Amino acid sequence: MPTGPPANFEEAIQFLRKVPPFQFLEEPLLQKVAGCLSLAFYPKDTVILKQHGPASDCVRIVRKGAVKVMMESPETGEEAILDYKGEGDNFGFLSLIGGDRQRTTCIADDHTTCYVLAKECVYDLLEASPAFSEYYMAYLSRYVDRTYQEMRRRSLATMVGDQHLFVTPVGEIAVSPVTISEAATIQEAARVMAERKISSVIAVNAGGTPVGILTDRDLREKVVAQGRPVTDTVRSILQLSLIQVEASESCFEALIRMIQHNIHHMPVLRDGALCGIVTNHDLMMLQGISPLSLVHDILDQNTLEDLIPLSKKINGIVSLLIKAEAKAGQITRIITEINDRLISRVLDIAEERFGSPPLPYCWVLFGSEGRKEQTFKTDQDNALIYADPLTPAGAAEASQYFQRFTAFVAESLMALGFPRCPAGYMAATPGWCQPLKAWKTYFSGWINEPVAQNLLQFLVFYDFRPIHGKITLAQDLREFVVKALAGKTLFLGYMANKVLEFAPPIGFFKTFVVEKSGEHKDKLDLKVKGITPLLNAVRLFAMEKGLKETGTLERLQQLRTRHSIVRDHFDELEHAFEFVMLLRIHHQFEQIQQGLPPDNFINPNELSNLEKKTLKESFNLMSKIQGLIVERWKTFIR
Repeated sequence: MPTGPPANFEEAIQFLRKVPPFQFLEEPLLQKVAGCLSLAFYPKDTVILKQHGPASDCVRIVRKGAVKVMMESPETGEEAILDYKGEGDNFGFLSLIGGDRQRTTCIADDHTTCYVLAKECVYDLLEASPAFSEYYMAYLSRYVDRTYQEMRRRSLATMVGDQHLFVTPVGEIAVSPVTISEAATIQEAARVMAERKISSVIAVNAGGTPVGILTDRDLREKVVAQGRPVTDTVRSILQLSLIQVEASESCFEALIRMIQHNIHHMPVLRDGALCGIVTNHDLMMLQGISPLSLVHDILDQNTLEDLIPLSKKINGIVSLLIKAEAKAGQITRIITEINDRLISRVLDIAEERFGSPPLPYCWVLFGSEGRKEQTFKTDQDNALIYADPLTPAGAAEASQYFQRFTAFVAESLMALGFPRCPAGYMAATPGWCQPLKAWKTYFSGWINEPVAQNLLQFLVFYDFRPIHGKITLAQDLREFVVKALAGKTLFLGYMANKVLEFAPPIGFFKTFVVEKSGEHKDKLDLKVKGITPLLNAVRLFAMEKGLKETGTLERLQQLRTRHSIVRDHFDELEHAFEFVMLLRIHHQFEQIQQGLPPDNFINPNELSNLEKKTLKESFNLMSKIQGLIVERWKTFIR
């Protein structure tokens, strides 16, 4: 242990009174501890304790600076960061008590000064203070659990037996395909499926190339239900549009594809050749609940009343994904697909109720739904685009129909747990249910006259995404908006100023800037001040480059090779977005578990040291990106 000067007695007393477990000590014992302390200084990157090295002979309390705690996985040899120790935190107790070998590596993450409490003093305190002893016994239990959870999490990617949804290549769980000639009879195919006890076969042509898939569902719906002769060929009932997945892609990607296309079976290819088949059951059956099964149940319902209980299962899917340690982007992609199907089914029911619409229409979502970043249900953010009427009479008929249609949909979505938008940004508001020509006029006006209200309206609707109806209407509008933005430097300059209005909540001394008063005093707003600065910056870059993608992660991927700021900071931006989003998801999930309405406010003091450090790094990155925006748009920055 490095020797150092004795600690300043009064400074040490004041410091220890603020940090556990010393704050629990009676005053005479606290003064005794302060008299025993010495100081030790560690330059940045100094290895203070080394895994498998000698046990610590003291407890160190961080006075200033930070210490990174790491552990090497016995399975992979990879080092995982377990924790960060900041001011007031201590380390070395576990090693000191164990007395054999150091279990972790502790490195000075900055120039660091520590108070040092020798082994003998620690043992004296354990004997003299029950509060001190109880604190460390509880700490010991928590630390061991967290350590091994972290190492297990780090080794999951190499454990095929766990069949981890998010890292396992789909080729590893696919089963060998059974093929049959497309010229075979339906009866022959059914006999093969019965003998092999399988639910699908791949049909191939004379050259052995896959041309379609036949499933047990096809036999029920296309043969039995329709009384089709079993002597017909397999070719006559094949699903010819083969949705496929590469063996190297993850099981998660396969699941997303099956949800998007509402299929149960999917061929697996390796280097273009058929190598297997994967089913819904193979992919994911988490505690009896599968996202794909939920989607199928939603699509099978014919009434709003039947959809309501299914909508309540979505939070259960989030719970399972959290327990499976999914990334934020993976959670939001699955929940987006489920919610899209739920809303589409409501629109189908509305069409059945009011009859065919007088003109083709497209239902679009914006906000977090438009960016595919929604988790738990939020306010309705939607609009309706319909084809341009050819006559005044046609315009009147369309207006009347869609007024009734959108009002019904709004009420139905409320019943499914989607509250009305307080600001009225909904298709049920007449201004946001308009023909394509009107929407083009809206965007053109917002872009050409960038006053405050127009900038706000543009930002509200810019992330629109079609989910139902005639999708080409939304695609036409997106093309129009991209062309309208081209060369609009003044408008983008105003947008740059708008981005800078939302500063990340980090102070000059790298401290969190929390709410000063009100209901959420001393808390951080993870949405407005945590996520918004980053997604606003990425959205600005997307406008600059004329991107059509709406999701933040999708935009980052596209900008990686097209925008200098993103190219230089892609990994950091992606990690920061995933981390803050996941922190928000976990926070809201815990609130729901406690029967509380989910919000976006967290108390940073309740975060672990590792979470605090990562969150500060994320906010510092956002500040840096905003600085680069100032430099890039300095001519327009006010």
